[in-house]
Amino acid sequence: MSGSPNFLMRLMASTFSIAEKAQTIIHQVMSGGDLGVVEKTGANDLQTKADRLVQLSICSSLTCKFPKLTIIGEEDLPSQEVDEDLIESGQSDEVLKYTCPTQYSHIKEDEIVVWVDPLDGTKEYTEGLLDHVTVLIGIAYEGKAIAGVINQPYYNYQAGAGAVLGRTIWGVLNLGAFGIQLGEVPEGKHIITTTRSHSNKIANDCISAMNADEVIRVGGAGNKVIQLIEGKASAYVFASPGCKKWDTCAPEAILHAVSGKLTDIHGKPFQYHKDVKHMNSAGVLATLRNFDYYASRVPDSIKMALVP
Repeated sequence: MSGSPNFLMRLMASTFSIAEKAQTIIHQVMSGGDLGVVEKTGANDLQTKADRLVQLSICSSLTCKFPKLTIIGEEDLPSQEVDEDLIESGQSDEVLKYTCPTQYSHIKEDEIVVWVDPLDGTKEYTEGLLDHVTVLIGIAYEGKAIAGVINQPYYNYQAGAGAVLGRTIWGVLNLGAFGIQLGEVPEGKHIITTTRSHSNKIANDCISAMNADEVIRVGGAGNKVIQLIEGKASAYVFASPGCKKWDTCAPEAILHAVSGKLTDIHGKPFQYHKDVKHMNSAGVLATLRNFDYYASRVPDSIKMALVP
């Protein structure tokens, strides 16, 4: 790569290192024994000490380096002094080896919106289902998810002694996705991944309409999209308004970077402008391949029940 890296690749290189810092914080909170759990809106909507510290770390680290960014995080935290130990100032040399796609080479700092889910799968984190947990940092430009970083802090945690714990996946539209291997579900097999803790009649009726060979119920939007990319599931189907923009921005960008597709249940793309409503009120439908097949199986009654 000739010359100095442009803004988007510098942002991605920093975000990669910030996501790895988040992994360390999540491990430290878990090993400390006190998760500091509080309920936000109910028993299925939790916040832990890790959620709070990781959001502070991500937002403060990005703001220190890129003060003109718009950053929207899941957790509603009061203004506070941030401990220096939470600030990550490094950047990934590996990411900087890549050349930015031409159409993003002139993006300016103040044109970017960053969507942050500091700990996707919080309920699963509190229950010890650690492989469901991800850190999501999505990057949007002109309302579109164009790049993202997903950290899986407990990737390989059941692999035994000597296994490297955790991984960081990143991707940019028209560049590709890195840190993950593409897989394919066997030909003709329909495996649906869906919510573990936010089921209702509409969501379950939509799953039934898919005529699936298998249904996997797991936590975390990031985790579900990783299942699609790795060929463990064919479609992510969630016919409910429980998902937010910080859940989908990073996974959508990485899935689209490998030619997958993520939309609402109507097949309409999400918008990630800074003033957009946070709730994905019309659900989520995503696939790596064969999107139209799954979209065609969504009943009209369910589309009518979920208003964008």
